[in-house]
Amino acid sequence: MLVQLNRSDRNRAFAPNSTAVPVPGLDRRRSDAVVVVLGQAGRVAALEKQLPAGWSVRFAASAGAVLPDEIVLISGAREDAVRAARAVLSARTRIVALVDESAAAELVTGVLTAGADACVRGGQPAILASHLVACRRRQLADRWLNVAGPSEE
Repeated sequence: MLVQLNRSDRNRAFAPNSTAVPVPGLDRRRSDAVVVVLGQAGRVAALEKQLPAGWSVRFAASAGAVLPDEIVLISGAREDAVRAARAVLSARTRIVALVDESAAAELVTGVLTAGADACVRGGQPAILASHLVACRRRQLADRWLNVAGPSEE
């Protein structure tokens, strides 16, 4: 059994023996990501096998069923579907639009302009999964933007 002799619960940011965390909530385990699919389910049937361990995929009928911090994947995306989802979802929610491999450039720019954070052509599971992982990293990194640093008084 290991015993920490110099343990201190006083929060001195990043002190070597401090067990306190300088930012509230950092000591809680992050939950794994959930990808919510809106649209054509058949196009993403093999996606879950390509996602990191602990991630899950669920299907929803509308953007109203999306919970905070979930990633939305609109399969067979169209500009109006992305716009409608963005109107309902919070700005923190990441939207990935999946379009056909032969989709016109106008459709790609349309879904991005309508509010998608990323647009993926084709839907090969490994490529799609890598885009979803990148969106999750950006989602988690954005949380740090509003964290106040140590005061310099």
